[in-house]
Amino acid sequence: MLFENPGKENTEQTLELAFARGRELNLDEIVIASTKGDTALQALAIGKGFKISVVTYHCGFKEPFKAMMEENVKKELESKGATIISATHALSGVERAVAKKHGGIYPALLIADTLRLFGQGTKVAVEISIMAADFGVLSGKDIIAVGGTGRGADTALVIKPANQSAIFDLQIRESICKPRNF
Repeated sequence: MLFENPGKENTEQTLELAFARGRELNLDEIVIASTKGDTALQALAIGKGFKISVVTYHCGFKEPFKAMMEENVKKELESKGATIISATHALSGVERAVAKKHGGIYPALLIADTLRLFGQGTKVAVEISIMAADFGVLSGKDIIAVGGTGRGADTALVIKPANQSAIFDLQIRESICKPRNF
């Protein structure tokens, strides 16, 4: 499915499509990008029976030593069965700092920009699947990965995940939904 535009107004439908396709394929693992927890809470409300991993920004992303997701939200999500992953972005990390200071282009940043050719949500979905794999919460079987453009969710993919050290083994098997204009 193609949404005309990106954004959080697509969140509910993206999650419904993601879980429906997961059920059709007998998948039970889903990885959701969620900055402050809103998208994750929506996912938990409709994703019964799935192992839900929520990926959020690393501590210090916007402000040194500060988490983006409030501790009480994190605890609420965990109490409802979600695993919370707060980690450095797999497709930028240290390379972004080096590029800012010294200029140039680096492999992970090039991969991220290439994925953005399909939309920001595609890049996010791939990146969070890598982060979840590196965190050790995935089995290695196909997953559903949900990302977005800015706030909310507008992209869902079926992915064969891989760890960062084996990124080129990752496969985007299906695009469930994404925005047409981005």
